[in-house]
Amino acid sequence: MTYEEFLDEVTTLITEKYDLDDEEAIEMVMRAQADDFFSGHDDDPSICTLDRAHQDAKTVFMTYQ
Repeated sequence: MTYEEFLDEVTTLITEKYDLDDEEAIEMVMRAQADDFFSGHDDDPSICTLDRAHQDAKTVFMTYQ
């Protein structure tokens, strides 16, 4: 998946796993992105996988809630 699709997937997973609305999940992902959490993903699209999205959704939620 592309970097943008990956970010969308992480956002969706946060809403589904942690019962948050879209706005809250988007805000978390945007803060993580501003902190360069996803910078490696943009440089290496091969890590933009569904498994990694699940891992990153948990990390983003735990870090930015």
